[in-house]
Amino acid sequence: MSRIPRLVPAAALVLATLWCSASPAGALPPPGVPAGPGDPVYPTLGNGGYDALRYDLDFAYQGDSRTVRATTRMTARSLRRLGGFELDALGLDVREVRVDGKPAAFRTHDEKLLVTPRRAIARGAVMTVTVRYTVDPRAARTHSAWVPTADGFAIAGQPDGAHTVFPCNDHPSDTARFTIHVTAPDAVLGVANGSLGATERRGGQTTRRYDSREPMATELVQVSVGSYTVQERRGPGGLPLRDVVPTTRAAALAPALALIPGQLEWIEQRLGDFPFEMYGLMPADTDDPAAFDFTGLETQTLTLYKPSFLLQPEPMIGSHMMHELVHSWFGDSVTPSSWADLWLNEGHADLYGLIYRYERGWPDSLGYTSLEARMKDTYARGDQWRHDCGPVAAPNADNLFDSQRYLGGVLTLYALREKVGEAVFDRIEHEYLRRHRGGSAGSQEYVRTASEVSGQDLGPFLTDWLYGDRTPPMPNHPDWTVTPPTASPATSARGSGATGEASATL
Repeated sequence: MSRIPRLVPAAALVLATLWCSASPAGALPPPGVPAGPGDPVYPTLGNGGYDALRYDLDFAYQGDSRTVRATTRMTARSLRRLGGFELDALGLDVREVRVDGKPAAFRTHDEKLLVTPRRAIARGAVMTVTVRYTVDPRAARTHSAWVPTADGFAIAGQPDGAHTVFPCNDHPSDTARFTIHVTAPDAVLGVANGSLGATERRGGQTTRRYDSREPMATELVQVSVGSYTVQERRGPGGLPLRDVVPTTRAAALAPALALIPGQLEWIEQRLGDFPFEMYGLMPADTDDPAAFDFTGLETQTLTLYKPSFLLQPEPMIGSHMMHELVHSWFGDSVTPSSWADLWLNEGHADLYGLIYRYERGWPDSLGYTSLEARMKDTYARGDQWRHDCGPVAAPNADNLFDSQRYLGGVLTLYALREKVGEAVFDRIEHEYLRRHRGGSAGSQEYVRTASEVSGQDLGPFLTDWLYGDRTPPMPNHPDWTVTPPTASPATSARGSGATGEASATL
């Protein structure tokens, strides 16, 4: 997910299944209310009729009840005349909705908040929708982005959980600007994505404002309250680094955090300057597997981690940390057009994570010490994975976070690099990131960029790799063979191939 369960692959499949079953595929908006984009993986996710421009979120954590009082203000531009419209919302106790400052009728159904303003919104008009609500982060764990901790919470919204935290257009193609206010008792710290702005203390409570410089997808939002210490320093080129660590574990986590500047320098040499205003890690203050079923998640500018994972030696965590760092470019700076394009996020993150691993001579648990050897092994599994999990760019909710999206994505990128050469491949990467920075793009945009940069029509070649039922021949390796698939699913196809897992267990 991209609260991606790395070390517990089965959890990813369970979560995906539960979350999908909570959203009836046949649920339709009321007559006259625009439908969503029709995502191929989550067809009820997202909303049509408007484009979200910015969100102003206000969270007030109640230390006695451990609940959250919240206000969401969404500024959006209508794409058509709107007599009514919907936001994604689930598990929120909505008290009031206003449109442009005036009370609006509302009701919830399925995973939607249906809003009916007093007057229809004209096409092209900019509207502000204010929703006041309360929520209990400990409730509804089968479908929730809330991660309860000992004295607060964190957020893990990927893929379809952000709307359990705040009402929104919960689809990665609709990025927006964010300002987040977090109010918490003085004994704990409230943090969020972006740079710290104003701080106000009053009556034993402190409110902190955080501003994100670049647009952000809803699934990348991070808000957390807990007993944290903020550690600030400078990275390559003076990039501000901010790590938010559990105070009691700060010393133990220091060796892992010390790796970040060198990792940034390594990846910037390959993908260009870091795309955001700052970077850092936030090991959430819990190791409870019931609350935290993944290892790392690339929430924008502040990567969420399970703290115990980062206590391991560098060869056990380095490539995973690189995997999550690469998401700042692939997945955060350029978000997927749909969840069927997840391979672009995870394939790229795994590719550079593996290269980073092998350059350092760290063998994976299969004993491989080179990308070529690992890809030969992955190639042999290709038809089995396509049989069990479908083509690389055609997932469903049950297998979205399968190895096919991770190492299957790496294999596709490796095939492209073998066909065009490493220098051209690098230019494709840079041009794709340049063209789509701050927005969304998908498989077809990547194919188009690759064809234009390489000077050859790569559509048929990449279409076979992304959507074919059989694994195509690998350029430059005519001796590589594919193992015929068996009728029963192979366990290796169930999420065991990602660098997220590889950096620790493969």
